[in-house]
Amino acid sequence: MSVTYAQGFSAAGVAAGVSSIPGKRDVALVVNQGPCDAIAGVFTSNRFCAAPVQWSRGVVADGHATAVVLNSGGANACTGDEGLSQSQATAARLAAHLGVDEKRVAVCSTGLIGELLPLEKILRGVDDAYGHLGDDEDSGEDAAHAIMTTDTTAKTVRVGGEGYRLGGMVKGSGMIAPQLATMLCVITTDAVVSPEDLRSALESGVDRSFNRIDVDGCMSTNDSVLLLASGASGVTPDPMEFRGRVAEACASLARQIVGDGEGASHDVRIRVTGADDEQAALACARAVAASNLLKCAIYGNDPNWGRVVSSLGTVPVSVARFTASDVTVDINGVRVCDGGKPGRDRSEVDMTPWEVHIDIDLHVGVGEAEVWTDDLTLDYVHINADYES
Repeated sequence: MSVTYAQGFSAAGVAAGVSSIPGKRDVALVVNQGPCDAIAGVFTSNRFCAAPVQWSRGVVADGHATAVVLNSGGANACTGDEGLSQSQATAARLAAHLGVDEKRVAVCSTGLIGELLPLEKILRGVDDAYGHLGDDEDSGEDAAHAIMTTDTTAKTVRVGGEGYRLGGMVKGSGMIAPQLATMLCVITTDAVVSPEDLRSALESGVDRSFNRIDVDGCMSTNDSVLLLASGASGVTPDPMEFRGRVAEACASLARQIVGDGEGASHDVRIRVTGADDEQAALACARAVAASNLLKCAIYGNDPNWGRVVSSLGTVPVSVARFTASDVTVDINGVRVCDGGKPGRDRSEVDMTPWEVHIDIDLHVGVGEAEVWTDDLTLDYVHINADYES
């Protein structure tokens, strides 16, 4: 049911002609009907952050917002002051319908960088979507489809808590890197949660999910993850229990992004154990996940462990301490590297499953971390060579 699974939320997704794909839904709304209006957000750290990111950072600053407008078909990134004016105008259009201040409406955009949006189409789309708002399953699914770009499927989640619910949607398929990952994501909850607890739960959930996936090592200008609370259930959850539920929702959505990586034929889980601490393990896992050589090898069903250890070896000693002659690498359960030298013959590795598991043990401490990535295929090249929003 996507974002409408939680009580107190309505949504819509309509075709406004913004996308280059005829008839595609491309403008979505998510409206918080209350009684609470808490919000938290996490955004890209890209220094060329898009106009809607700049606008929405201001919206979430005080922890309160009523609605979100999202569009595919154009990123409105690197568009200067006019682009920021477009985001403001979009927020103002929905705010007028809702009878709230424009600074209570967040805006998210995704698509081609460096072009202004067709603003009149966006505004007409907001009007149309407002007229189609609903709190049913179809309305939530329509919104989830409206934010898709190169995604092959809508990505949604629903999580049950103790007397409350969370629902969510995300788009993301390419331009995914572990500095938040490339996405537009909206998660809703009907729990009674303060803005401070919302922010804490979201930052923690993002750090262990969206920050630990890497499809192609490319950071977007538009990444936005928003968490809204309506309080409609009347339930105030234990903060740690709520944090766990948010983490569960984020993990599911992040995993769906990897599963829909552009052109991917394998999902790859990289787990590093035996590090001094979690951050050291994470740095090692990210270094391996970033290897295009490894991604290409996996596409060719080649368990080339040399590409694992060569990437691992780029991590500075000051970041992760290990001795090369102590490291072991298992691929799909076969120890192909044993103490920094050949182990079992790599021909023993079964590479036919969709999931490839790479397990690295540094044999230093007890720190561990996990990152998910994809292989790099010819289809990925074609998708991005021909890409237009």
